[in-house]
Amino acid sequence: MRGFVAPAIGAAVGLGIVFVGVPATLGAAGFTTAGVAAGSLAAKMMSAAAVANGGGLAAGGVVPSLQSLGALGLSGAAKSAVITASTVIGALIRKR
Repeated sequence: MRGFVAPAIGAAVGLGIVFVGVPATLGAAGFTTAGVAAGSLAAKMMSAAAVANGGGLAAGGVVPSLQSLGALGLSGAAKSAVITASTVIGALIRKR
């Protein structure tokens, strides 16, 4: 039973990251489900990126990617990867 605790803690941390941490951080920066919030860090980033690109945003760039994450959240595969990685890290920490 003892060997189960560290990986379980790692999994719990991963769950917190994907379901609370990422959405809260993106929302606080201004990347919301309704779009970029006016006056936010996201708006400043979008403005700077648009100026740097001659008035538009490059598809696949940092700002459009963050906005996509803010609007849709992490994909199921990304959530699984973070949770798996945190579980493995917890298991490795336990072995030390």
